Amino acid sequence: MKAYDDLIAHERDTQALAQVSGRLGWDQETMMPRGAATQRSEEMAAMSSVLHARRTDPKVGDWLAAIDDTTLDAVGQANMRHIRRGYTRTMRIPARLASEQAKLHSMAQGIWAQARAAEDFTAFAPTLKQVLKLKREEAAALADGGDLYDALLDDYEPCAKASELEAMFGALRPRLVALRERVLGAENQPAALSHKFDEALQLELTRKLAVTFGYDLTHGRIDKAVHPFSSGSGHDVRITTRTNPYDPFNCFYSTIHETGHGCYEQNINDAYLLTPLGQGVSMGVHESQSRIYENQIGRGQAFTRWLFGQMNEVFGDFGVADADAFYATVNRVNSGYIRTEADEVHYNLHVLLRFDLERAMIAGDLDVDDLPDAWNKRFKDDFGVVVDKPSNGCLQDVHWSVGLFGYFPTYSLGNVYAGCLNKAMRDALPDLDTELVAGNTAPATEWLRENVQQYGGLYRPKELIEKACGFAPSEAPLLDYLEAKFGAIYGV
Repeated sequence: MKAYDDLIAHERDTQALAQVSGRLGWDQETMMPRGAATQRSEEMAAMSSVLHARRTDPKVGDWLAAIDDTTLDAVGQANMRHIRRGYTRTMRIPARLASEQAKLHSMAQGIWAQARAAEDFTAFAPTLKQVLKLKREEAAALADGGDLYDALLDDYEPCAKASELEAMFGALRPRLVALRERVLGAENQPAALSHKFDEALQLELTRKLAVTFGYDLTHGRIDKAVHPFSSGSGHDVRITTRTNPYDPFNCFYSTIHETGHGCYEQNINDAYLLTPLGQGVSMGVHESQSRIYENQIGRGQAFTRWLFGQMNEVFGDFGVADADAFYATVNRVNSGYIRTEADEVHYNLHVLLRFDLERAMIAGDLDVDDLPDAWNKRFKDDFGVVVDKPSNGCLQDVHWSVGLFGYFPTYSLGNVYAGCLNKAMRDALPDLDTELVAGNTAPATEWLRENVQQYGGLYRPKELIEKACGFAPSEAPLLDYLEAKFGAIYGV
């Protein structure tokens, strides 16, 4: 069908340009000179304008009108589903708004970073108000009279509704709070690491970890960033990590986490390259891959036995007696401030806090000026700790500065999906731990490639998870896993 072939050719070029735009963002986070921020904001705005023009080209509408989706195979129909959805959403956003947002978000990221370093929320508040204003304008255009937050959430988790997530998260929160109280009240607490770990050696081992989990360095690279992230798809997928001389787990598990994201993109069927199917289907599914790599596999008792040996080889004696003590130390629970450094018990509580606060901001129920107090009160309620400074509170994440409202809940949804996938994977691979003790993650990563990653955007998110697991996703497997794991470690 000529109209379909022409549309896909147009889409391939658009996807290629979007990858170039993503590379600008990667460079901004890793290697860009600090003084280039103003010019980079202009470059990002220009790319945004070009992409918006391509996505709203009248020819796209003509092709869509000429194509009968029922005449296409499953791949063609999935491509059309993504293109029609993207076209409808993009047509509702004025070109002026898209350009303004791209320019503002690029500048806002630098302003946020400076405010965070200076521990000064008031220096960031005016910019956040501008970001929020434009985001609410975008949400109103997309919602077409519907719920503003749902319209933004749909960008990251198609078909998801905030009301459904609210019910799921409402089931998570009380059991998580109860678990953290039991764990932190336990008589025996695992010891923290107390040695200093050479950062160059951390990076050497972190590259080995990425490869051990299947990351292909011939189509990727590992760099350092303040906030670890992954970027790209297909044959150019890049990840970042960070180092702390007193906390090598920050480096190792950030790397394993981002490797999960990177492997998802690298393992998508090559036939889908530079098409709508050639990238992860949603942020929730994406996060399920990073979290199952990091936690259910990487922090599991079997794999940590192998990692304990690797750390002894690289760093020598670092003060942990044996593999069992190391497993407990890796999974040590504490009420830390930082989401990206949180243990499995606390992590979702961090996300649920952000989900509720950003919904309130989008709805107009929470003013930006009141955000620090609202954050600090909720944090005290759920974590039992008083926030000591803005960088440990509402200034810690980059997301709001770049307009990523609706993104945060996909982290916990990804954890829920990971809990479901772990249950299904363990049922399918009863001898998995025998391989993981030897540092062989291939049975697990191959199972995930076959059941999730290869499909890219072929299926809808919940459909994909249900197909992989054989049951509808719910929070129950995650909660059961957490209570069993930490109950055993802490004897509660």
